[in-house]
Amino acid sequence: MPYRRLPNTDTARFKALQKAYQKGKELPPFKLAFSQSAYQKIMTFLPRFEKTMVQQKSALNIQTERNMDHLTQIKKVKMYISHFIQVVNMAIQRGELSVSILDCYKLNECGCKVPPMNSEEEICMVGQNLIEGETARIRNGLTPITNPTIALVKVWYEKFLDAYEEQKNLQMVTCRAQKEIACLRPEADEIILRIWNEVESSFKDLPDDLKREKSCEYGLIYVYRKTELASQIAIKQQALGIG
Repeated sequence: MPYRRLPNTDTARFKALQKAYQKGKELPPFKLAFSQSAYQKIMTFLPRFEKTMVQQKSALNIQTERNMDHLTQIKKVKMYISHFIQVVNMAIQRGELSVSILDCYKLNECGCKVPPMNSEEEICMVGQNLIEGETARIRNGLTPITNPTIALVKVWYEKFLDAYEEQKNLQMVTCRAQKEIACLRPEADEIILRIWNEVESSFKDLPDDLKREKSCEYGLIYVYRKTELASQIAIKQQALGIG
C-alpha cells in the first residue's frame, strides 16, 4: 500500500500549495474537496511564500555570481602580495637589503617565507602590513621595492577589499532571506497537512485506488515502498507480457 509523502523542500511546498490554489479557483465550493477556510488560508499565504522564495533564490544567485569575481580578486591580490614579498626576500638573499627590513612589514616571524593567506582575514592583515610598512619606508627616503611596486599591490588590495565587503553584505542578505523562508515553512506545512487531510477525508468512501487518484488531482503525493514498487513493476510486466 503506497503511503502519502508530504513535501520536504520549498519548491515542493510551493507546488503543493499552488495545486490546491488552482483547484480552489477552478471548482465551486460545493465541489471542492477541502474547506473554504483552508482555501482562504492558501490565498493569503501563497503570495507571501512565493515572494519570499523568489527573494531567497535571487539573493543566493547574486551572491554566487559575485563570488566568482571575488575569487578572481583573491587570486590576484595573493599573487601580487606574494611576488612583493618574494622580491624582498631575494634582495635579502643577495645582500642588497638587510633582514631587518622584514620588521617593517611585520614579516620577521615568517623568515624568508610568504606568510599563510588561507582566509580573507589573513590576506587583509598581510596586505595592510605591506602597504603600511612600505609607505613608511618611502616616507623615510628609502628605496622602494619594485616589480611590483607597493602602488600596484595596493590597487589589487583595494579591489579585493571592495569585493570582500560586497561578498559579506551579500552573505548577510542571503542569510536574512533564508531565515525568512525558514520562518514560513511551519505555516506552509500546516496548511498543506490540513488540506491533504480534508481531501482524503472527502474521498474516504471511495476504493483505495480511486481515492488516491482523486487526491492526486489536488497535489497529494503517494509513494510506493521499495518492496511494493518492485511488486508493481512485476505486475505491469506480466500484464504487458514482458519477462
